[in-house]
Amino acid sequence: MNNYKNLLVTIENYVATVTLNRPEIRNAFNDKTISELTSVFKQLSQSDDVRVIVLAAAGKAFCAGADLNWMRAMADYDYQENLADADTLAQMLKTIYDCPKPTIAAIQGDVYAGGIGLVAVCDIAIAVKNANFCLSEVRLGLAPATISPYVIKALGARASQRYFLTAEVFNAKKARQLGFVHERVSEESLDDTVARLCAKIVDNSPDAVKTCKRLLHDIEGKRINDELIADTVKEIADIRASEQGKEGVQAFLQKRKPDWLADKE
Repeated sequence: MNNYKNLLVTIENYVATVTLNRPEIRNAFNDKTISELTSVFKQLSQSDDVRVIVLAAAGKAFCAGADLNWMRAMADYDYQENLADADTLAQMLKTIYDCPKPTIAAIQGDVYAGGIGLVAVCDIAIAVKNANFCLSEVRLGLAPATISPYVIKALGARASQRYFLTAEVFNAKKARQLGFVHERVSEESLDDTVARLCAKIVDNSPDAVKTCKRLLHDIEGKRINDELIADTVKEIADIRASEQGKEGVQAFLQKRKPDWLADKE
């Protein structure tokens, strides 16, 4: 899993860690990074050895958005080339967002522009107290279009209106208040906080977690009507009848560990 130029990938105790590894340019991404992120998340999505994925970064910044050299190359693209290029970024974001395994962004430094999109597509975000955030696109005459569906969902429509238009920097305290990050921690406790969350997820039924992710994506924003209620009724009936559903209930009643924790005995 380490045949990547711009990423480091490790798997240990059902936890995969994907680390952006271009600290010399603040982990700004280019077409190679986008391709590698798409590839690795597709692979990890299918791995039985993985129950949770941490997206981390090396160096002082989490992600500064687009690589300047890549941006210079894009300046000469025609319209069709721009469409194709933007689509690769969009597909990468969707791949991470749609990943059936829970994803955690471990934010050890500043997050700018497209990096905000990387955080937004993760299920859980933990940031150090001194991290800063900025949707800086309008300063360059651009717009955060490709990342916008995920950022508006994670940051909220009202806050997005402000930060899309002003390109203001906001700190981790504000990001926590807005719900964009779930916890704001010291640099020293970031790894321990992420590890604690990973341990919680690893102990849960992999199939149930996968179902929960699907529910979160499918139900948000929908009107509560007979059709939606019927869908949720089917979901609970399906998982009750599933192998892990039956095993989990039996294990609880028999006061023993379920079989997905057998290797932790």
